[in-house]
Amino acid sequence: MTKENTFLEDIDLGLSSEKKFISSHFFYDKIGDELFQKIMELPEYYLTNCELEIFRDQSESIISSFDIIKDQEFELIELGAGDGKKTQYLLDNLLKNGYNFKYIPVDISQNSLDVISDRLVNLFPYLTLEAKQGEYFTVLDELFSSEKPKVILFIGSNLGNLNDEVAHDFLNKLATHLKPNEKLLLGLDLIKSREIVLPAYNDAQGVTREFNMNLLKRINEDLGANFILENFKHQPEYTEEGFAKSYLVSKIKQEVYVKDLDKTFEFDENEKIHTEISRKYNDEILNDLLKNSSLEISDKFLDSKNYFADYILTKK
Repeated sequence: MTKENTFLEDIDLGLSSEKKFISSHFFYDKIGDELFQKIMELPEYYLTNCELEIFRDQSESIISSFDIIKDQEFELIELGAGDGKKTQYLLDNLLKNGYNFKYIPVDISQNSLDVISDRLVNLFPYLTLEAKQGEYFTVLDELFSSEKPKVILFIGSNLGNLNDEVAHDFLNKLATHLKPNEKLLLGLDLIKSREIVLPAYNDAQGVTREFNMNLLKRINEDLGANFILENFKHQPEYTEEGFAKSYLVSKIKQEVYVKDLDKTFEFDENEKIHTEISRKYNDEILNDLLKNSSLEISDKFLDSKNYFADYILTKK
C-alpha cells in the first residue's frame, strides 16, 4: 500500500468517525517538519530546553547508566530522532570517550532524517550513522536483526503521542526485542499545572496553530479537499490528570468535499477534530505502563525545574 493510499484511507476513517480525528502522523510533511522545529525553539515550549539541559549537563552520568563495555561494539538506536540537537551531547561524549558504536536514527519523516544525518555527520566526521525511515512499530523487527548489543533512545516525550493502551503495547513489544540488561532511555514530560503546560500548545506567535492547521492544508493539496481554513480554529485542552490534547474546531455548520474520496463530510458548529495527544507522566503512571513488560526503572535524570525526566529502563 502506498503512503498516498494510507493517507487517503486514514482521512476517510477519521472524518467518518462519530468523534472525528486525524492521526498526528500526518503532521510531518516538509512544512510540518519546519513548523515543528520552530515550535521547539519557542519560549513557551519548555519540553525541548528541559531535556536539552539534561543531555547537556548529565550525558556522562547517562552513559554510565547504560553499563556498556567500552571496547564492545553496540548500536545506539533513536526512535523519532528529530533534529538531533539533544542527542549530539550524548554522541559527543561517547566519541570523546572512545566508545565503539553505530548511531541509527529512525523517523517517519525522510526529510527529518536527511536533515539530522547531514548535520551530525558534519559535526562528527567519525560518527558511524545509518538512518532508517519508518514508523516505530513497523521497523522494530528490522532494527533488531543484528546480534550487537543495543541501547534505545525514545526521547522528547514522544511516547506521550500514544494513548496509554498503545503505549503499553509498544513498550511490551520493545521489551521483547531487548536482551537482559539492555537499556531503553525514555524521555517523558512530567505532570504539571495547566498554567505551564497549555501555553506550550498555544504559543503567542501562533506557530502551534499553524502547525495544526497545516493538516487541513495537506488534505486540500494532496487529496483535493476544499477545507476553508478560516472556518476552523486551533483549540488545545489540558486536564490535571496529565492529558494535553489538540483539536481543530469547526466555527460554523459546514460541508467539506474530498475529491480523491468523492465524498462530502458534514461538520456541526463547534464540532471537534482530534489531532494530537501529548500525555504527561509520573513514576506511578510509567510503572503501570511497564506492568508485565520485563522493563523496570533503573535510573532517572531530571532537569533543574523537575519539569522533565529521562528514565533509564532495564530489561530484566
